[in-house]
Amino acid sequence: MDKKNDGSLKRTLTPMHVWAIAFGCVIGWGSFINPGKKFLPNSGVAGTAIAMVLGALVMIIIAFSYAYMVPKYPKAGGEFTFTKMCFGKTLAFICGWFLVVAYLTNVPMNSTAIGLIVDGLDGGADILKFGFHYSIAGFDIYMGEMLLASAILILFGYLNIIGVQKAAIVQTILSTLLVVCVFTLFVAALVSSKAKGVNMEPIWGFDKKAAMAANATTADINGFVHAGTAGILSAILATFAIAPWAYVGFDAIPQAAEEFNFSFKKVSFIMMIAIVFGCFVYVSNNTVAAAALENWPDRVMAGEWVVLVAATELLGGFGKVLVGIGVSCAVLSGIMGFYLASSRLMYSMSRDGYLPEWFGRVDARYGTPRNAMIFCIIVSLSGPILGREALGWFVDMSAIGASIAYFFTSAATLITAKKNGDGTPFLKAMAIAGVVFSVIFMILQLIPIPGLNGVHFGKESYIMLIIWVAIGVVFYAMQRKFFTSEK
Repeated sequence: MDKKNDGSLKRTLTPMHVWAIAFGCVIGWGSFINPGKKFLPNSGVAGTAIAMVLGALVMIIIAFSYAYMVPKYPKAGGEFTFTKMCFGKTLAFICGWFLVVAYLTNVPMNSTAIGLIVDGLDGGADILKFGFHYSIAGFDIYMGEMLLASAILILFGYLNIIGVQKAAIVQTILSTLLVVCVFTLFVAALVSSKAKGVNMEPIWGFDKKAAMAANATTADINGFVHAGTAGILSAILATFAIAPWAYVGFDAIPQAAEEFNFSFKKVSFIMMIAIVFGCFVYVSNNTVAAAALENWPDRVMAGEWVVLVAATELLGGFGKVLVGIGVSCAVLSGIMGFYLASSRLMYSMSRDGYLPEWFGRVDARYGTPRNAMIFCIIVSLSGPILGREALGWFVDMSAIGASIAYFFTSAATLITAKKNGDGTPFLKAMAIAGVVFSVIFMILQLIPIPGLNGVHFGKESYIMLIIWVAIGVVFYAMQRKFFTSEK
């Protein structure tokens, strides 16, 4: 067998490495940027906390299916492999292709936050705003920001190529620092007199678009708050609907299954710890941002980075440094983790004939899926080009991709447990619940529901979805002989 094309992956990942990969994927730029951009206006403190806790519980329910399936099919590919074994080639391709977008969109998504980090930390220096620039969706994109983000994407892609163990060590350091920074900020809010419960109002968020159109301020925000049954339900569902995006990454663990150097019995525990840590970070950052700022609605409507402003209010310059380190670790660990997950998935799909052979070639020296990684780097470079306004579009694409993957994994668990006769009633109940919740996520994301505002996709997200489906159709056609063969 030609190692260059069909070589096996090296078993070098420890449980700590795998936790760091999963947690680093779960927590990216969104936990620091989205409190001001989406969470607080859409859902407030209460709505976001409820949505994130419910989302974490749903992910833990779905994680039971992963814990059952990984030992059955311990190969790179995860959900794609599960679907292939249970539902055949075409549905496996659909699952795999949408899972690729769930993972891969998180890399350019994180890269677009790099410029925002520098802007927030350099005061008014604007050190990256140089060279040619242009606007997309009203946001200016500068050459300086593009160069820095692109350089980081290429560097971290290269780290994944030269060895997964090196990448995993870097990932472990980044994830550990991230936890320390968030926990420190949380403790600071608990002991500071500046953080007050009254500051959290409106706890269910408000209609940001209408408030801005009316030139409203915090003083008269009550006219735009989410209230009543429909308003509160919309507030919760607006964040709950993107829970698959928020927690996507715990399921990156199966993508590296061929590189574990430990027992698969530890998979479920590692997944749950990653989910619980992720939930804490989302809820903590969002709550601290509101509690520390008396006028957070004004800050949100002004487009300020409220987590950074809140940290500065609580801890001065040290708070600014703390958030800078934390969000940098979140962004870089997200890039590293999703690079690994995306490239392993595409490698697996190619090795099994679902994508062109080129994607399945393993580097003869480093034993990593080099060509798949190169493709991921190229696609990810779209982030610095499209700019920060594309963040919400990438979130939607990741959410729908993850929802589809969760659906197939839960359904495959039911099929496999029935075939093998080894599924407990508890496992079957969890798998059924996973199927139901996955369908609910897809409905909330894709179908406008009267009375529920700000929940479903925006126009740009629908366009990106159509483009991704079209690219998938092209790859499917290229491998048509494989899909029509009986083997």
